[in-house]
Amino acid sequence: MQKVKPALLRGFDQEYLPHEQLQFNALIDIARRNFELFGFLPIETPSAERTEVLTSKGGVEKEIYALSRLAAAGDDEASAKGALRFDLTVPLARYVAMRERDLAFPFRRYQIQRVWRGETPQANRGRFREFYQCDIDIINRDHLSYLAEAEIPSVIHSVFSEMAIGEFRIRINNRKLLKGILQGFSVPEARASTVLRALDKIEREDPAAVQQNLQREGLSDAAAQELYRLIATRRTTRETLDALQRFEQRNEIFDQGLEELTRIVAAIGEFGVPDSAFCVDLGVVRGLDYYTGTIYETTLVGAPEVGSICSGGRYDDLASYFTETRLPGVGLSIGLTRLFSRLKEAGLLRPVPRTPAEALVTTMDSRYQPHYLALARALRNAGINTEVYLETAKLKQQLSYADRKGFRVALIAGETEVARNTVQVKNLATKTAADHPVADVVAAVRAILATH
Repeated sequence: MQKVKPALLRGFDQEYLPHEQLQFNALIDIARRNFELFGFLPIETPSAERTEVLTSKGGVEKEIYALSRLAAAGDDEASAKGALRFDLTVPLARYVAMRERDLAFPFRRYQIQRVWRGETPQANRGRFREFYQCDIDIINRDHLSYLAEAEIPSVIHSVFSEMAIGEFRIRINNRKLLKGILQGFSVPEARASTVLRALDKIEREDPAAVQQNLQREGLSDAAAQELYRLIATRRTTRETLDALQRFEQRNEIFDQGLEELTRIVAAIGEFGVPDSAFCVDLGVVRGLDYYTGTIYETTLVGAPEVGSICSGGRYDDLASYFTETRLPGVGLSIGLTRLFSRLKEAGLLRPVPRTPAEALVTTMDSRYQPHYLALARALRNAGINTEVYLETAKLKQQLSYADRKGFRVALIAGETEVARNTVQVKNLATKTAADHPVADVVAAVRAILATH
């Protein structure tokens, strides 16, 4: 039989060792716990959707993976009409449109699932074709309070504070304000989207390249420089708001955006987010056209090269392609696979506080297997993760296995211990051991685990 070389597809090559998977799962658990802390409810949607659903809000067809089977029948609906989701927002829009009569509004949902996107893989930048996203959204009928936009940063702050990934900054802006600024620079509405996309590259391209792109969109050399300076200059929140108050080419949409931004900045503080954790940053643009109000990006202060670790914003009508009901909302997305990859590369991941490998019951003599299994049951009933070594092997080999897998406690009971109704409990970190009556084993193991 010819062997097949074990290899992964480029872009689908995020595969972790068990201890890394535990760290990844720990981040998911933190996100889920904090989302539920704020009253968000979980949903899941199918991996595949109808193609017309995924392309309804401008999904780029060349990035969408269509379904097919190697030997599909001609009448296979999924192969003919299905594709893998490229984000969680479009499936959410379809979900709400289909189920709006069954949902309680405002609808607060979170979703943690894989998505697939056919963009160029860049492992060194944490970009893959298959990855996890963690999304939250608050959606209401007809009207959504600005307080929902102000609450999102408090959720972000809660999640990343518990992840303990270092100092981070939630950067906020307002799309109406940006459009008002472009009006002030006489940018036609037809060119606004492409100008915003050019400004969205401020942190990734040098100033000359960005300004040349602005000139290609019709701005004069002087106007391109002035617009770049206004957007790219780093200021405190107060300095930014003051600079906006002095903006000379003010107009109606500019004033509306500035009023919204000023009100939301005040409310974010009332939600308990410290001033050091967020700022107004005009360089936050978000290239997606469906954002209509507040927009967010979050970056690590000590590792700016990691890039945005969380982003989102306000939209006025989530599901206009699927229903006549107006459904404004606000949400954020954490690209968890990318975040994990960059945190691992930067050495910012912390060990998980608890792993499945806590206690190993060794097998000294197969005659006492029922005794070993009873010990394991007692530990598991006490909530202690426990494995029984089921193979025949020398104790040295079993303890080597325990060290390699990361167990913290080993339980050893041979003929002498069984006769005395005792168990030797060994702390694998300190290499010390003590005999305990069987009735006291749970307490002894807990005491060792509590020292971590």
